[in-house]
Amino acid sequence: MASSKPPSDQSVTSEPVDLSAPHSLAKALHARRSEYVRKHRVRVKIGTWNVAARPGTDKDLASWFVFGQGLDQKLAALDLSMNPAVERVDADAAKDPQPDGIRLVGGNDIGLYVLGLQEVVDLNATKDYMNRAVYTDTAPLSRWQSALEAALPPGYVLIDSELMTGLLLLVYASPEVAASISNVSTKQVGTGLLGYFGNKGAIATRLVLGETTRMVFVNSHLASGATSGALDRRCWDVGQILSKTQFDPIIQAGVEEEDSDKIGDEDFAFWFGDLNFRLDGLPGADIRRILTLHSRGEYGSSDDRPSTPLDGRGVIIMRSSESSDDDATTISTTYSRDESFDSESSLPDPDDFPEDPSQDPTSLQATLDSLLPHDQLRRMIKERKVFHDGWREGPITFLPTYKYDVGAIGLFDSSEKQRAPSWCDRILFRTRKDKQEYDDKIREEADSKKRDEELKSRGVDQDDDVLFSYDPETDGDEQVNSSLDVDYDEYDENDDMEPTEVVTRNGAHDTIGLDIYASHQRIASSDHKPIISVFTLDYDAVVPELKAQVHAEVARELDRVENEGRPDVTLIVEGATNSSDSIVDLGDVAFMERKSTSLTIANTGSVSATFSFVETPSTEEGDSSVPEWVHTFFVRPDDERATSVGKSVTLEPGETVLALVEAQVSAMSHLRALNDARVHIEHVLVLRVEDGRDHFIPVRGSWLPTTFGRSIDELIRIPDGGIRKFMADKDIRGSISYDSDVHCSAPKELFKITEAIQTLAERCVADEAMLEEVLIPRDYGWPFDSSAWTSATLPEQDALRDSLITALDTDTSLLEAIPVEVTSTQRLELLASVLLLFLESLTDGIIPAHLWAKLSSAIPNPAVLPPTAWPDTRIRILDVLSSAPNHNIAFVFLTATLSRVAAELTPAAPDPSRPILGRRLSLRRGGGDDDVTKKRRAREKRFAEIVAPLACRANDKDKATKEKERAVIEMFVNKEAAG
Repeated sequence: MASSKPPSDQSVTSEPVDLSAPHSLAKALHARRSEYVRKHRVRVKIGTWNVAARPGTDKDLASWFVFGQGLDQKLAALDLSMNPAVERVDADAAKDPQPDGIRLVGGNDIGLYVLGLQEVVDLNATKDYMNRAVYTDTAPLSRWQSALEAALPPGYVLIDSELMTGLLLLVYASPEVAASISNVSTKQVGTGLLGYFGNKGAIATRLVLGETTRMVFVNSHLASGATSGALDRRCWDVGQILSKTQFDPIIQAGVEEEDSDKIGDEDFAFWFGDLNFRLDGLPGADIRRILTLHSRGEYGSSDDRPSTPLDGRGVIIMRSSESSDDDATTISTTYSRDESFDSESSLPDPDDFPEDPSQDPTSLQATLDSLLPHDQLRRMIKERKVFHDGWREGPITFLPTYKYDVGAIGLFDSSEKQRAPSWCDRILFRTRKDKQEYDDKIREEADSKKRDEELKSRGVDQDDDVLFSYDPETDGDEQVNSSLDVDYDEYDENDDMEPTEVVTRNGAHDTIGLDIYASHQRIASSDHKPIISVFTLDYDAVVPELKAQVHAEVARELDRVENEGRPDVTLIVEGATNSSDSIVDLGDVAFMERKSTSLTIANTGSVSATFSFVETPSTEEGDSSVPEWVHTFFVRPDDERATSVGKSVTLEPGETVLALVEAQVSAMSHLRALNDARVHIEHVLVLRVEDGRDHFIPVRGSWLPTTFGRSIDELIRIPDGGIRKFMADKDIRGSISYDSDVHCSAPKELFKITEAIQTLAERCVADEAMLEEVLIPRDYGWPFDSSAWTSATLPEQDALRDSLITALDTDTSLLEAIPVEVTSTQRLELLASVLLLFLESLTDGIIPAHLWAKLSSAIPNPAVLPPTAWPDTRIRILDVLSSAPNHNIAFVFLTATLSRVAAELTPAAPDPSRPILGRRLSLRRGGGDDDVTKKRRAREKRFAEIVAPLACRANDKDKATKEKERAVIEMFVNKEAAG
């Protein structure tokens, strides 16, 4: 939960700002940030668990991750009774009482739940894994998401859910925290099979909290194995994850940052998962034996009586029956071979423990401390091979998390392999301060090395300054507190538990503290034990309402301090009721639709005024942008032709000029961002008056949902009635969820466009035969080649194209969207232009990049194949495309349409047995079958050249690839190859 603290008493005038500066708005706003920033507190709970693809593990999720059950005081060295993240419960009143009456904080007390799971599916079988590499199975995601949502308190909001083969990351936030989260970006990095498959790797999520604090969560599963080669591979995995993770740029106040974030640019980072680091240098049997003595309470006991179980009843092992049904698990209860225990516990009284557990050689912590120096992860950090750049970990006070017998508590691997226990599952964290301290240390070392090399080159063995700078009164007292120099043999329960103050990238002052780092030993449905960390974060958060109020006050103050003797102009927006209403409301804005309005600008001052529209100053210092969808130009009020008079205008007192504001969303990047709700139809125009004050003119509109700029997987989920009705009825903002019902096998819009094109192609041929004024262009690329279009001369061409786009988005007739007075050839050209625009706007394309990669490796270069080999190659191509049925159907339908249009527009050879009717028909007769075939093939090839770059999404667009794309399309458009 987030809570706010009283505002600071800092004076808003403590940072004087030159209000006369051109870009002083951002500086003045920042100077008063104490007025719109408030302290908030949130608890972040991170959990990680390798579920080993065991059925039924999802049923245990609520108990340990949300309700905090499964702890055991006897199996942990941490004093749970004194920890702020541990709650004492009344065993009599509790529905499911816990050992010692303790459980971890959860429920409404957590503001941010972050869950990382590994091996949610079984990837041992090669066939199953390859199927999952090709097809995305969302069933595990739905199962675990449902299990977590059923346990969370009402109102918690899903921030992110991501599945990569066996890795799953879920992030949920309380209603108060969710409202302050923005800029969520999630990336996957596969490092498994062949170095990039998703059986190993990481899912990383970046989010911004309160507009001030950047947080990164990394759920990873690194390479397994106990060999030195496996250890090197784990380090390599981490390097790949760090180098390949690039988050989307941050967008603040509608302005996108130039650079993308990577891991290391955030304020707080958390890396967790099955890191697979092992204990080496010790016999596995010895590790297992000494830890088993602790888990049974036998360590340090001198008598020979049988050992006491953990709960006085014997160690219970729950083994699942052999069943292929993942949704039902039969549990049979048996007792382990060491089940004969006395009913009385042999553990010493906790009150007799020394104050420092590490000082008791028989304590569990002393044993853990003796094992931790053999931990590969800590050794790799010391050797600066991985996680050495500021990463920290809470004190390990719990038993190794791997490997246990499934269903057992405290019983390590008793299989034939008898794997050595290890802390495979870990939660690491790093603050911006930690990273900066590491970077500073590296720079100091580099400078010292450079200085030593310079001294050595001059023949000086030591720096004279060092020889005479020793002070016995102060030297030796400094202690270096760095993750690089941690002595892991020393145990201190309070290590890394003290809150750390961090200055974020945005200048906020945040404080984070680790409340607890523990394992849930009594969760026994997997061979791994789940672990958790609970952090308390105090952070500065922007209050949007207060920021808007301060922004308005600063803008008014900027106006007030302007010299009244400077040039001054007055703006009146078209349709505004009064001169103070300077908002340009574009209304509903559709894709490619051109919306325009005008502003009347009058010189109401006493001197001449020169002005122009300039880039908008951002709230981030030094950053500015003008969206490419807004354009402005000036015209004279009496100019009916609206001829631009230049980018800058000078008016004498009393004169006026019109400023036309035109808006059109045409760029594909902007279209896709609007569809995903990452940006909105809003901007602020700035009219700069030389030696005068700036005028800020908000521009806003409502984005109309469109089928353009979406993926095929989204489009097949749109029912009858069109996307606008569908998204309005379902109240969808942004992209269409892949969980929605599928209504068609391929985009309905593609069906409608291609069907209309085929109909009009037939109409054009008929009109040319019957009407003297209709003549089909002879260019082989027509009607898809824009250079051959005759409709380009139509004054209403753009309006007709917009009508067709509207018809697609509202599921109405395309042919009825164009007036009947438009010729059939012009109508066909308009439809062809819309088809090309639709193909270009698809986010994934007809043949996505991953399918093109498979095609490239599965078939020889079709560009050099003879036509006789095309039929067999077509079959192989369709086999590859069949892995994505929706794309396959769309591909076949598109190419079939191109083939039919090419055949329809190519004149057939005359039939000698039939008379030729009409002069127009005789003119279109070919010279023979060979001539007709050559013309049709030339048209088919030209069609393929135009459509291929839009339909195929190869990563490399070199000349050879373009030719290969063209050949793939052509062999399906070719009439003979199509059979």
